[in-house]
Amino acid sequence: MLAPDFQLARISGAALQMQRELQWFKEVQSIVPESCKKARNKDGETPSDVFTKSHKELAKQGEKWMKATASSSSVVGSLIITIMFAAILTVPGGNNQETGVPIFLRKKSFMVFLISDAISLFTASISVLMFLGILTSRYAEEDFYKSLPQKLILGLSTLFISIATMMVTFSSALIIMVQGRRSVILPIILLAALPVTLFMWLQFPLLVEIFISTYRPGILVKTKKQWH
Repeated sequence: MLAPDFQLARISGAALQMQRELQWFKEVQSIVPESCKKARNKDGETPSDVFTKSHKELAKQGEKWMKATASSSSVVGSLIITIMFAAILTVPGGNNQETGVPIFLRKKSFMVFLISDAISLFTASISVLMFLGILTSRYAEEDFYKSLPQKLILGLSTLFISIATMMVTFSSALIIMVQGRRSVILPIILLAALPVTLFMWLQFPLLVEIFISTYRPGILVKTKKQWH
């Protein structure tokens, strides 16, 4: 049987709702006798068959939710990869015409630029790969239990790191160009922090919810602790 709507409504996204249902099913399955797991009803269905049948629509909704989230996030990750790759080829200040070495190579801010650019590029690449893994998943019932949520956690986490380091890259490049003018640097830093703050405000609660839902102790274990 599917959980009541008012209980499912407390959980964000159909995929996490499906995960919660699987968690309950596995928890109950772990405490019932082995004979009950294989018992059949009057229609010849086992508990697993009944669960699959009653959650078929929720699984479809979960697949749709996962694909929509992964698709939109992978677009962002792909854009970051493109920007960061272009940034490393056109370094601020340009290169020495004779040696080909970047002119500001010895500046600390330039090293910050290089390191943050590399981190942003690599984490964005990992993020896109995770989202591609979600998009190409078989979306079997069992995938909603651990596999898909773990990929989404890693994808969103690396995307957040990528956005943050992209802003660091942008800020360090501008700092190099303005030659240490503090009146310009402070507004740059504040503006660079805005996209990171917005991402945290919009996506971080979802990331935390997925993490807690995936890695928290068993539901029945938690319930027993509350009783005691």
